[in-house]
Amino acid sequence: MRLSRYFMPILKENPKEAEIVSHRLMLRAGMIRQQSQGIYSWLPLGKRVLDKVNAIIRDEQNRAGAIELSMPTLQSAELWQESGRYDAYGKEMLRIKDRQDRPMLYGPTNEEMVTDIFRSSVKSYKDLPLNLYHIQLKFRDEIRPRFGTMRSREFMMKDAYSFDLTREGAEHSYNKMFAAYLRTFDRLGLRAIPMRADTGPIGGNLSHEFIILADTGESEVFCHKDFVDFDIPDDRTDFDSVEGLQTIFDKWTSLYAATSEMHDEAAFSAVPEGDRLSARGIEVGHIFYFGTKYSEAMGAKVQGPDGKDHFVHMGSYGIGPTRLVPAIIEASHDDNGIIWPASVAPFDVVVINMKAGDQACDDTCELIYAALTKAGKDVLYDDTDDRAGTKFATADLIGVPVQIIAGPRAVANGEVEVKDRKTGARETMTIEAAINRFVA
Repeated sequence: MRLSRYFMPILKENPKEAEIVSHRLMLRAGMIRQQSQGIYSWLPLGKRVLDKVNAIIRDEQNRAGAIELSMPTLQSAELWQESGRYDAYGKEMLRIKDRQDRPMLYGPTNEEMVTDIFRSSVKSYKDLPLNLYHIQLKFRDEIRPRFGTMRSREFMMKDAYSFDLTREGAEHSYNKMFAAYLRTFDRLGLRAIPMRADTGPIGGNLSHEFIILADTGESEVFCHKDFVDFDIPDDRTDFDSVEGLQTIFDKWTSLYAATSEMHDEAAFSAVPEGDRLSARGIEVGHIFYFGTKYSEAMGAKVQGPDGKDHFVHMGSYGIGPTRLVPAIIEASHDDNGIIWPASVAPFDVVVINMKAGDQACDDTCELIYAALTKAGKDVLYDDTDDRAGTKFATADLIGVPVQIIAGPRAVANGEVEVKDRKTGARETMTIEAAINRFVA
């Protein structure tokens, strides 16, 4: 992608409305634009990051055996009345009526709809276990949206829903998502700690929030410091192994960890003083097991091996991609801008032409750009006629992991400079060597 042809509206000044680092940097880097209170457009640079976050989420959901579908954003109020949540959910739900005066709502979550899909199609235990998920925009009319897309009214969610014949089976499904979440956040460059959490309006009696520690976190969290060094399940994890996943769950719940709503001061005080960690945290995922709460209310039953009908046991599992993007920035930035983990960076490499219009610089940059693009790399080519300082500031601000800098003096010697955005380390090498480093 040539920067001269790209849409990336950079802001030179810090926006006054931005309270935290991620909101400020997302606006400055031209990733998002606010359309109204708590509602944002994702501009091309932000959309590239969001798509890469979603791809990792999708990959790990599929690996764990979940199956993707797509459900509508607008839902019939009848389903929510059937479950008993229509009046109980509160003002966060946006209620509307269609032209036939039928009550509708902009879905804040999809337990009712997916239960309706399940009950109309699945009749036998032989079709279980089943986990259905989608990645979709949702709306919750937050009383105080803030921090950009960290806490917005319209947001994207990956929500999955599991169905099992028994509680034991449902707990195994819960453990699948538990392990999948650990892997997902690790691939996004985050250390997420699962903490006992309140179930809120979703309901149920088993729940964990996945929290990353950050000074700008919305609430205080409490945990044992050893969580920071726990090993993440690797790509050899067998998601069909009941024992293996239970071992992972037991390890990651063996030490104290709780959100402020579930905090037990006496239990936390029992942790050795040097091992206690009290910090601010950002919730990036939430999983629930709620048994037969919805299946009983909505008649979701299957025939068991005994020939009798059984209400299915359910769980739901959410990750907020539009919240994850700012969370990654909160965890990885410096005074100059964003430092993206390679897995979600909008571009793998930015090629900076220090003197656009100089034949040697132009030819060198075109050569590198073509070679890396052909090799499947996402490359941003800064071919603008801006000053060197502006080009460097832009490259640092948007956080692309690698900068290849081609200036007249270096190019005359057949060389370019390669900068690592995270460490700031610079290395001069031949043009061929620079290409080979990223093509190999």
